[in-house]
Amino acid sequence: MHVAIITAGGAGMFCGSCMHDNTWARALLAAGVEVTLVPTYTPIRVDEPNQSESHVYFGGLNVYLGSRVPGWSHLPRWATRWLDRPGLIRWATRFSVSNEAAELGRLTLDMLAGEAGPHRAAGEELARHIAEELRPDVVIFSNALLVGALRTLRAAYPGPILCTLQGDDLFLDGLPDSSREAALQAISERSRQFTGFLAHSRFYQEYMTEYLLLNAPKFHQLPLSIDPEGHDGRPGERNESPFTVGYFARIAPEKGLHHLVDAFRLLAEQRSDVRLRIGGYLGSQNHDYFESVQRGLAGLETLYEYVGSPGSHEEKVRFYRGLDVLSVPTEFQEPKGLYVLEALANGVPVVQPAHGAFPELIEATGGGLLTTPRDARALAAALVRLHDDRELRLTLGTNGQDAIRKKFSLPALAEATLRAIEGCG
Repeated sequence: MHVAIITAGGAGMFCGSCMHDNTWARALLAAGVEVTLVPTYTPIRVDEPNQSESHVYFGGLNVYLGSRVPGWSHLPRWATRWLDRPGLIRWATRFSVSNEAAELGRLTLDMLAGEAGPHRAAGEELARHIAEELRPDVVIFSNALLVGALRTLRAAYPGPILCTLQGDDLFLDGLPDSSREAALQAISERSRQFTGFLAHSRFYQEYMTEYLLLNAPKFHQLPLSIDPEGHDGRPGERNESPFTVGYFARIAPEKGLHHLVDAFRLLAEQRSDVRLRIGGYLGSQNHDYFESVQRGLAGLETLYEYVGSPGSHEEKVRFYRGLDVLSVPTEFQEPKGLYVLEALANGVPVVQPAHGAFPELIEATGGGLLTTPRDARALAAALVRLHDDRELRLTLGTNGQDAIRKKFSLPALAEATLRAIEGCG
């Protein structure tokens, strides 16, 4: 069995989707499956052994120039191939290369145009690589935004092609209205050629079926998974003041840090021995947002700390082990939530809004509490409850850690993937 997974890089940041794609490849490899992880746009950045190929297809620099410079897509490949070098792309992403949806409407539509757009040659190159060089038993697109390449691949490759849905709506909803409607129509029409779809929650399966107007699609659910190796925190190991609340996700409005700050201020009014630790990637486009969040902590400067984006797995685990509870109170309906799994893997309970994939994760793990979405008072009440009840924290952390190792492990992900592939026959 040979599986090819087409993933999308995160422009130099730790991206939950590409990190999970890399973990997915590792899970299948451990199960004896041959796997090729094919990166697009930019190289992926992960904090575990990188399983992706070195060559980047649809290299971000050429995609940008192909959409912005007239005639660029007609240049001979030998004249543009050097721009797809991974090192050059990594270097370029350091200089405010944005992956924000609002700035990418035109680029998105050009990518979705596929064989009829400026990136036709890049699609043909990817199709040749898969159909003639890799020759896998199944191909998996890691998101629906890659669907522009599907028709060209279908013409060259006769096997099953699946698509994972894991956050496409958040990107699309950030596009200008005119671009968004055109993009949705293109994805809906082109997605009919997928053999089936994969999702990590019942919520997202149902939501995206309606969102993309998918006609009676064949869906398979895969568990969100992490490798528990190296996550060596123990439930209840922190038995000291101050009570530490953590946030670990991208610093962006949709991730809801402002809700946690509002709740933390209420918590600090009721309990004196508290601290807030914030970790996660901060892009240049969100500096103003983060400054406004920090203004919400005026007067509490000694009670919070921003640690940046941990650069290694070990640093990330140290961050989790320094927490009593994690909360990422998202504004949007999160389809995944890897940070929930990582916290629980280290025995740290979570408090999450009761929307998106979170109710399913909490039900399956027993590792946290659910609160009313976008309600700082409800979130603060849950934090007060955990502050006051160490035994509850210990119980939730123990439940969560046990569940991660049993239900959300690499073997569980590999087994579910193989079942899904068999179901495509």
